[in-house]
Amino acid sequence: MGKVAVISVLIAALSVLLGERVLNCSQRLLVFREVTNKHLPNCVALKNIEQGSEDITILGNGLAFISAGLKFPGFPSSDEPGKIYTLDLKGPHLKPVELRMPRNFELESFNPHGISVYTDPSDGTVYLFVVNHPQFESQIEIFKYVEDGASLVHLKTIKHELLHSVNDIVAVGLESFYATNDHYFSNKLLKFLELFVLMPWTNVVYYSPDEVKVVSEGYHFANGINMSPDQRHIYVANIFNHSVNVLEKNEDNTLTPVKSVPVGSLCDNIEVDPETGDLWMGCHINAKKVFFFDPKDPPGSEVIRIQNILSDQPVVTQVYADDGHVIMGSSVASVYGGKLLIGTVTHKALCCDLK
Repeated sequence: MGKVAVISVLIAALSVLLGERVLNCSQRLLVFREVTNKHLPNCVALKNIEQGSEDITILGNGLAFISAGLKFPGFPSSDEPGKIYTLDLKGPHLKPVELRMPRNFELESFNPHGISVYTDPSDGTVYLFVVNHPQFESQIEIFKYVEDGASLVHLKTIKHELLHSVNDIVAVGLESFYATNDHYFSNKLLKFLELFVLMPWTNVVYYSPDEVKVVSEGYHFANGINMSPDQRHIYVANIFNHSVNVLEKNEDNTLTPVKSVPVGSLCDNIEVDPETGDLWMGCHINAKKVFFFDPKDPPGSEVIRIQNILSDQPVVTQVYADDGHVIMGSSVASVYGGKLLIGTVTHKALCCDLK
């Protein structure tokens, strides 16, 4: 075979390989997906929330915590530091209250992402765990919530080489948690390129003061994470696999895979109804519209619910959908008392009646 023929074969092979990667990437990012609007009654935007409400979690007494102001390169954002709000869903007014941050905390670089709440069973003290990205790095902040005064007391900052690209977190003790890494690489350029390769390289890490270890891996961009009400199972959003992974929590804090439940969407954070065990997720309809923001064709929003996830026949239901003209880029959905809170990466937050 001559040199020209060899070169032609190589070019053809590279073209086939490139075409396969582009097709695979398009399928995983759902770049051609559109949905029909499916709205709920009495939806109102929460006051004060204009620059995102990336994660929302609700206590049993109806008090919601909201992380706001997440900044990522390429995403629309403000120059203000991130904020944490609370919202009393039992109150007469849907007005979030901005929590006062402690003076000993570096507020200017505060960039909150996923959050989780742990209530100390011994005295009822509420601790807020926050994924923070100062200068786009990853670390975990642990705060104590002080209801009288609507403030946070900063207790600890946690950094570790295994917690290099943290997306979300679920607290399981005073200083212990499970966290998802949504990238394999730490280098910013490689992290960007990783989105186009989309290999199943990301993982879940368990952290405690006594040990830190990878407990589950093989995810296409591990995202939201949460725990069943009986604390026996961990749920992980495998976002670019369009599924939720169910894992059994072992005594040594390792995780054993149980099943993968397809959801047909790009689901972000996971919230769990403490009464029913149902999973509620804010999902992205089309990742291309998220990454390449166009105000004339904005990223849509979708809320998906999974009932009976541990059974042989889980029920996956689309509860809400919008083409982005009401709410853009939903990242979380949480329920309480017949109301549904929908949060977004960089847009507003919505409260709707479920009935």
